[in-house]
Amino acid sequence: MSRPEPLLEARGLVKHFGQVVALDGADFDLYAGEIVAIIGDNGAGKSTLIKTLSGALQPDEGEIRLDGERVRFRSPLDARREGIETVYQDLAVSPALDIASNIFLGRELRRGGLVGRVLRALDKRTMRREAARYFAELKIGIPSIGQAVENLSGGQRQGVAVARAAAWGQRLVIMDEPTAALGVKETRQVLDLIRRVRDRGLPVILISHDMPHVFELADRIQIMRLGKRVAVVTPQTHSMPEAVAIMTGATRVELERAMTKEAP
Repeated sequence: MSRPEPLLEARGLVKHFGQVVALDGADFDLYAGEIVAIIGDNGAGKSTLIKTLSGALQPDEGEIRLDGERVRFRSPLDARREGIETVYQDLAVSPALDIASNIFLGRELRRGGLVGRVLRALDKRTMRREAARYFAELKIGIPSIGQAVENLSGGQRQGVAVARAAAWGQRLVIMDEPTAALGVKETRQVLDLIRRVRDRGLPVILISHDMPHVFELADRIQIMRLGKRVAVVTPQTHSMPEAVAIMTGATRVELERAMTKEAP
């Protein structure tokens, strides 16, 4: 039985920043209903790859295909129009606005009739109702949908950003270091939230330096080094030390020697 076509695929992506080669013929595949993690050392090209897939950067060479059709994203707005939502490490939420306003940020609903068309009055009641529904579906606990985001904890703010991506993402969600700077309890909540996003039918691309989280969540793990994809492994076929060995370019003997070396 043949494998289905990837939902999102990239082939031979190249990106230069002056004399620096950030991507050197990088490939990527994402299939429906899966979480794919991207790992690599600093400078491996993870962030640049994600930015090209989300429209924040345009590759110098190579192609990106979405549902088999070649696409060219000239901005993140182009990617969003195609149903690709990204949760960045800095969250990009507006702390002074309430939760519902953040969910509909840039996509505000207007009231009907002349009030909406002429005065451009917002339909806050509908936005709050829909935002509450999104949070209920994802099982995100918050005190009040009308609460300002600046009064939320770090984990709850992350929940707002993820809920917004899940609400508007029609094809896939990209998450860049979603548990960075979170406590243990909040990290667990975000990890559970990522699973629920996947279980609702949205495949997820996950970038993380936290190897235990990667091996807990990911169906497949893409390992990058020096701007290229060097391997794709799964938690069932490879251990964390083996993934690190591939990521760093260490041989198995070198890795075993490093792990068993006695401290001075």
